[in-house]
Amino acid sequence: MTGTHRFNIDKWQVVKAYQLVKANKGAAGIDRESMAEFEKDLKNNLYKIWNRMTAGSYFPPAVKAVPIPKKSGGKRLLGIPTISDRIAQMVAKLYFEPLVEPFFLRDSYGYRPGKSAIDAIRVTRKRCWHQDWVLEFDIKGLFDNISHELLMKAVSKHTRCKWLLLYVERWLKAPMINESGECIERTQGTPQGGVISPVLANLFLHYVFDKWMQKHYPHVKWCRYADDGLAHCRSEEEAQGMLSALRDRFAECGLELHPEKTKIVYCKDGSRKGQSQHTSFDFLSYTFRPRWVLNRKRQSLFLSFSPAARGAQKVMIKKIRMLGIRKRTDLSLVEIARWINPILSGWINYYGCFYRSELYRVFRQVNKALIWWARHKYKKLQRRKTRAGRFMENIAKSHSYLFAHWRAGMRGSMV
Repeated sequence: MTGTHRFNIDKWQVVKAYQLVKANKGAAGIDRESMAEFEKDLKNNLYKIWNRMTAGSYFPPAVKAVPIPKKSGGKRLLGIPTISDRIAQMVAKLYFEPLVEPFFLRDSYGYRPGKSAIDAIRVTRKRCWHQDWVLEFDIKGLFDNISHELLMKAVSKHTRCKWLLLYVERWLKAPMINESGECIERTQGTPQGGVISPVLANLFLHYVFDKWMQKHYPHVKWCRYADDGLAHCRSEEEAQGMLSALRDRFAECGLELHPEKTKIVYCKDGSRKGQSQHTSFDFLSYTFRPRWVLNRKRQSLFLSFSPAARGAQKVMIKKIRMLGIRKRTDLSLVEIARWINPILSGWINYYGCFYRSELYRVFRQVNKALIWWARHKYKKLQRRKTRAGRFMENIAKSHSYLFAHWRAGMRGSMV
């Protein structure tokens, strides 16, 4: 190590950061350099990152702004850093996350090691059984509106590491380049798509919401996943008061509640006789609403306020259609299974955790696509829909291990 190195950063942390970034995959940044191209001169490229970071001379390049469609309509800007910058950010994340993670509260679930969206759904399900009312809130443009001053104050509270403070501030100020090549200077926000952005956003909301709730409303149970949150209340009046207080709190910190995605919901079930404008809400792609479910002994039905994947069905079916399975006659059935099973397994693992029967409609669509594939693939089945259905059903029975939904017992009838 020479005298030009101001900061002590372990070289092996840069190597580890590269391995994690590679595993996460992701598109190229404004320099259009892919991971494969970066790896052509891997040793030298990693050395450059380490050398500049230790010297204090690392300056993040601009972030590539990519508009992506929202489920609710409109678009959000995703900021994509270069491969090199993602690695540098990962070095910082590996250092900083263990410092703040012990301070985060139990009911913060987003972007945290050892916690998942399903954990948040599970705890919300139980709380909806015990509390009649829920305030569902969404923060409008969280990643675009975080105050740099307040965020740096929060970062400084947890570390005095000079290189971390230096580079976090530089990442916050790095400009964005949009599709037309225009350079957008940034005075607030942290790019959604940056490696360190989720940790920074979580830290910001830890003080803006989590700790504030703990201090001012210790009796109210809440759950937050990034910018989506829920507060469980005993009455509609309490929920109205909470909504008013939250609006003021977020405004005080430079944030705004989304007017369309924020509402007060009555968790109506068989024992709750009240009325409300809203008796359902969507949280992490699950729809919570009154549903008929079997009791534990599976002998009778009762009305329960429960989550299911009904709201996500359209998205999954659209995805199946976009894959164009029926046209891939160049592939064998085994190759198709290898291609789509990761997608199907992901849906089963996530949406199949509660009210799994909601997935049957989705997997019927997969089966239909496979039947059409068979009709395109084999001439003798082209004009025989029923025969093609029997053909695929026989394969499903004899090779039930082939597709993820067949293995999970969601084969269904194909005739």
